[in-house]
Amino acid sequence: MIFSSNRVRVMVATKPIDFRKGHDSLAAMVKNELHKDPFTGTVFVFRAKKADRLKLLYWDGTGLVMAYKRLEEHSFTWPAVKDGLLTMNHALFEALFAGLDWRRVRAIAARAPEAVE
Repeated sequence: MIFSSNRVRVMVATKPIDFRKGHDSLAAMVKNELHKDPFTGTVFVFRAKKADRLKLLYWDGTGLVMAYKRLEEHSFTWPAVKDGLLTMNHALFEALFAGLDWRRVRAIAARAPEAVE
């Protein structure tokens, strides 16, 4: 697991980016093009033109964290290329990051626990 909490919001930018961009350029892109605040703790996922690479941008409260991953023999399953964002839950993000087909992940119906007296 990259992020320990299920409460981390994950947003995937569906349009490929120039992978030479660094922390500040990606943060500016999040703010100006995606119209989101990069300093909220949301994880922003970016893809390269080649579907085998991704970058993550994340504000951890003390600074911007950027991670890069390249799959050696396969490619990531990406949403359709368009301008915009796709929100993912924690399980879908973990599947995407692992190189799995996240579209096949289904949530199970779970009942909230009842209070014990």
